[in-house]
Amino acid sequence: MKLGILISGRGSNMVALVDAVAAGEILDSQVAVVISDRSDAAGLEKARERGIETVVIERNGRIREEHDTEIIGALKDRGIELVCLAGYMRLLSPGFIQAFANKIVNIHPSLLPAFPGLDAQRQAFEAGVKVTGCTVHFVDELLDHGPSILQCEVERFGDDTVETLSARILEQEHKLYVEAVRQIVLNSESTRNN
Repeated sequence: MKLGILISGRGSNMVALVDAVAAGEILDSQVAVVISDRSDAAGLEKARERGIETVVIERNGRIREEHDTEIIGALKDRGIELVCLAGYMRLLSPGFIQAFANKIVNIHPSLLPAFPGLDAQRQAFEAGVKVTGCTVHFVDELLDHGPSILQCEVERFGDDTVETLSARILEQEHKLYVEAVRQIVLNSESTRNN
């Protein structure tokens, strides 16, 4: 299965996926391209170091649909079968969602539906919850919505700060995203073979 990963920043979840594919943890798959909407995204260099093709498609003042159309083209040109959002900080247009219906996944640092949107770890911290975590889900047209694939709970300790809690959640994100993509690839293989 050909994977395309969209990033906007440091790309730590992208690195987890690329390394898992390279190590054979996600069988029968290949990360074909990493696309960023920002030329200064630190994850681009990490992808290049791992021999992955990188493409920068900046917004440059265009409306979201125009920007997304260019990204869709780059993904389709490479035969991408699953789009993984890894710290991609833009909402996708309805046209993008339709172009890859049920083939876009995202990781979010909370137990959705709790704490959607930006700064989910801070939201959870300030709400005083004792347990938060992360969710891998299929992407639909609503923010941090769509069917959940896997979730992982992370306990909040009494001496936690937003930073320490975020760091522990991120550790689990890397494992959870790899497992979710592994399951998606396996399920698609068994569907193809039946």
